[in-house]
Amino acid sequence: MTAPFPPDNVKIYGIGELTRAVKTVLEEAFAPCVWVSGEVSNFKRAASGHWYLTLKDSESQLQTVVYVGVNRRLKFDLRDGLEVIARGRLIVYQPRGEYQLQVEEVQPKGVGPLELAFRQLKEKLSRLGYFDRRKKPLPPYPRRVALVTSPTGAAVRDMLETLTRRWPLTEVWVHPATVQGDGAGASIAAAIRKLNTLPGIDVMIVGRGGGSLEDLWAFNEECVAQAVFESRIPVVSGVGHETDLVISDMVADLRALTPTDAATRVVPDRTEVLTWLDETEGRLRDLLLRRLDLAQRRLADLMRRRCFRLPRPRAGAPPRRVARAVTTGVAAAVSGIEAAAGGAGGPAGNPEPLERPREGL
Repeated sequence: MTAPFPPDNVKIYGIGELTRAVKTVLEEAFAPCVWVSGEVSNFKRAASGHWYLTLKDSESQLQTVVYVGVNRRLKFDLRDGLEVIARGRLIVYQPRGEYQLQVEEVQPKGVGPLELAFRQLKEKLSRLGYFDRRKKPLPPYPRRVALVTSPTGAAVRDMLETLTRRWPLTEVWVHPATVQGDGAGASIAAAIRKLNTLPGIDVMIVGRGGGSLEDLWAFNEECVAQAVFESRIPVVSGVGHETDLVISDMVADLRALTPTDAATRVVPDRTEVLTWLDETEGRLRDLLLRRLDLAQRRLADLMRRRCFRLPRPRAGAPPRRVARAVTTGVAAAVSGIEAAAGGAGGPAGNPEPLERPREGL
């Protein structure tokens, strides 16, 4: 006797019903979240802004989605081959009967997210030539210096004091900017671009005081690097302490170790300039005195020559050679006139000869 198919005591699920049951069991079993580790592959950016990828290891794969609200908060970019640790909700996408991980937080494995973001942006900007461009020279005596920084921090006070003490002739403008927290990078970039629309600015300092990597992160954002790169005004980057290195330092025309060091580098020292002027005045005075002494010695040498010691008694008398040439010329002229008169046979017969000039003439 053939057994009935299906058996009478079994429950037959519809596909949707089964998927809903699996969804309930799976999501409740791993609620409220699950942590996974794997390698990113098949990474794609959707037009909606969502990121779709696969997390895999040597045994299996897991479809993963990072919605736009989450990926906008990330400082680094996901890319194929990157090892990550992710936290999220395990969900079942019912229309396809597939389960996937909906990521709520993700970080690179083995390196901090900010450090990874720094490396990635550095590589990107290096390929674009941001670090290899010809640096603009700083003016030796700037008339107007602009500061892009927080108007209330200690850095702006230090820079103003240094600029005023070293070179009081410089006019200083301060463009307020947010230098820490959300929107700080956009604020700094907007200030740089605004100052580039104003005339008469000779050099610009972009900086802030020290802090953690998170505090200084605004100066590692791509929008700030692009604004510095496109600036027609020379930019000096003075961010943090001596050991801090940010992207704006590498793109700027000059990197200063601190904000105070930046102010020191953009203006000369008044005391040093005055000392140089005094020394230059002394060298010029010595040079002029040597030239005057040389001229006096040459004049004395000329005065000792015979032509100045024994001048001719009759300064107006012509030289002997000139007088002899004049006498000879006049005699020849008289002889020519006499010959012409004799040949003509005038009524007077033999006229009286013309008087010849005397040798003493």
